[in-house]
Amino acid sequence: MKDINVLVINCGSSSLKFQLINSKSEAVIAKGLCERIGIEGSQMTYAPAGGEKTETVTPMKDHTEAIRLVLGALTDKENGVVNSLDEIGAVGHRLVHGGENFASSTLITDEVLKAIEECNDLAPLHNPANLIGISACKELMPNTPMAGVFDTAFHQTMPEEAYLYGLPYHYYEDYKVRRYGFHGTSHSYVSARAADIVGKKYEDLKIIVCHLGNGASVSAVKNGKCVDTSMGLTPLEGLIMGTRSGDIDPAIIEFLCNKENKSVQEIMSVLNKKSGVFGLSGDFSSDFRDLEKAYRAGEAFAQRTMKAFAYRVAKYIGAYTAAMNGVDVICFTAGIGENSPFIRTMVCSYLGYLGIELDEEANVKRGEEVEITTPGSGTKVLVVPTNEELAIARETVALL
Repeated sequence: MKDINVLVINCGSSSLKFQLINSKSEAVIAKGLCERIGIEGSQMTYAPAGGEKTETVTPMKDHTEAIRLVLGALTDKENGVVNSLDEIGAVGHRLVHGGENFASSTLITDEVLKAIEECNDLAPLHNPANLIGISACKELMPNTPMAGVFDTAFHQTMPEEAYLYGLPYHYYEDYKVRRYGFHGTSHSYVSARAADIVGKKYEDLKIIVCHLGNGASVSAVKNGKCVDTSMGLTPLEGLIMGTRSGDIDPAIIEFLCNKENKSVQEIMSVLNKKSGVFGLSGDFSSDFRDLEKAYRAGEAFAQRTMKAFAYRVAKYIGAYTAAMNGVDVICFTAGIGENSPFIRTMVCSYLGYLGIELDEEANVKRGEEVEITTPGSGTKVLVVPTNEELAIARETVALL
């Protein structure tokens, strides 16, 4: 890999995560988070490698100001990690939705920015924020090459039968209504890493990746290409998530609008922000650590919630095993997948038909790369910590 420092930027609507990564060693030189951008009480957390983490409460009226603070921290004489911005060779931006325009990462040009803007109505909360981050970087680092890495790109290899909905075909022709999928950078990284771990060619394996976090999705990766994934036109479809409903009967929306005298927008807000494990638990929590504690205490609301979540994950694994006519490796990743032996055990309890035998001692590990099945298990199950920032840095360098 070319030896440059890559700044990875991940902009949310009111937040900005960043990492500075050396492309040759793949070491994280510094990382941090800007929160509450444009909101009172905004602050930046900054952590240089080998140094003290600092938290700075300071006004950030917009993402340009946040980027300016990030670059200032990286070049600060006392706590900085580079002498000048010239030591940052490229910027890699996480972009949520590329629609059908982008089947791979791309260097950012004016034409690319225009194409990304055309996808804004497919991801109205995320894409505009991503574009603001790009504009801010271009203003402050006009001569630094920049790349866009799309959450949807990895899933663009899905066949037509997997991505089409049972709707009048002209909705796809006119508005591109189809399954796109998300978390693609994570699914790509984890599935490729799984092949390395088991010592087989990526192109020869059938892999199912369970990206389980507050947002959660499952993908089927056959011979190195994604053939199906659980999220759809938006990140609302698929698994039960932290606050998102996942799959429901679409008629429920009209039913609830009539019963509660609410608009479609109001019910959609419920599906996105007040549903999932949060809603199922009676608004107890969307944090699985809280739910696991309540489950062990015998709380009925936690038991129904955790069982529903695990069941949905297991059902998707079964569906994707059928879609690929078999599976060689199942991976757990992201916050819950990496850190909840409890959830992993619940999900795997459904998978006896795959000959899975859990290694209980290995499964207690958290946040580590580990095989959690016994040597005699019919299907390997791995925990593979995701590293989206490193994947973005690699994609950026490859484009250069």
